[in-house]
Amino acid sequence: MHVLFIIDPIHELAAYKDSSVAMMRALVARGHSISVAEMSDLFIDEGTVRVRYQAIRLNLSADLHGKGWWENSGHPQEMDLSSFGAVVMRKDPPFDMEYVYATHLLEYAQAQGAKVFNSGAAIRNHPEKLAITEFSQFTAPTLVSRDMDRLRAFHQLHGDVVVKPLDGMGGSGVFRLSPNEMNRNAILELLTDNGRRTIMAQRYIPEIVDGDKRILLIAGEPVPYSLARIPLAGETRGNLAAGGRGVAQPLTESDWHIARSVAPTLAARGLLLVGLDVIGGYLTEVNVTSPTCFVEITEQTDFDVGLRFAQALEQATAKAQEG
Repeated sequence: MHVLFIIDPIHELAAYKDSSVAMMRALVARGHSISVAEMSDLFIDEGTVRVRYQAIRLNLSADLHGKGWWENSGHPQEMDLSSFGAVVMRKDPPFDMEYVYATHLLEYAQAQGAKVFNSGAAIRNHPEKLAITEFSQFTAPTLVSRDMDRLRAFHQLHGDVVVKPLDGMGGSGVFRLSPNEMNRNAILELLTDNGRRTIMAQRYIPEIVDGDKRILLIAGEPVPYSLARIPLAGETRGNLAAGGRGVAQPLTESDWHIARSVAPTLAARGLLLVGLDVIGGYLTEVNVTSPTCFVEITEQTDFDVGLRFAQALEQATAKAQEG
């Protein structure tokens, strides 16, 4: 099977910890071929969605801390998106208008027979922070608003809250407002751009000290281990990008309940891979653009996440072919 990955520039990937690279390596180990492209390489010509792509070869024995883990195979070529065995959308945010346009192109390509994972429409319709509001039975008290008075009232009601932009990643723009936060108004003005931008406020969850857990769903089935991103001392954010330490651990009973409750709904919408963020017993995000933590879980447990994804992709493409 010829698999196209739509990703950030391949030379910028930190292969030793990158989940997209783990996916590629697992697919190559199972006999599949890999090509890569960026969002800017997608285009429509006379109604057909096409792409300018680069075939690559992977060196499975290479040191992933170096640059020799991949090489180009031939020259860039162009092809209809529907001609690939599978298309894997792994472009990192920001989720700007160019990203939105790309999801439309992917959706059009699917109508032309392309097999895209995650699907364009599903990615576009699941903003990663807002998506939790569909599963409010699993969330801490949450407010989504740009109204300053409403946000201040929420803070006054709950005393200790976290506020964050709806389009951030890696912990960017996340602030904790303690009960006596002197800079509350300044922080809210900054995040909302003086009431012009909608943000999210959530009651602070003290269990963050035990880790912000990433639970992976693959083809509607939870990976049996989470990666708890444990914050640095004195830090509110557990994100690895913010210095958090990743510790793999078996899913708890509460984790299983949340994952199995939301997984069927998400899988039915064309989301082959989802990353749930859970703090304590609360769902805090539903990540659908480019969920990570494959490498950390695989290295610390007996579960090969990349292999499971490769198997799920094979099964999904075979099912799409039959349909």
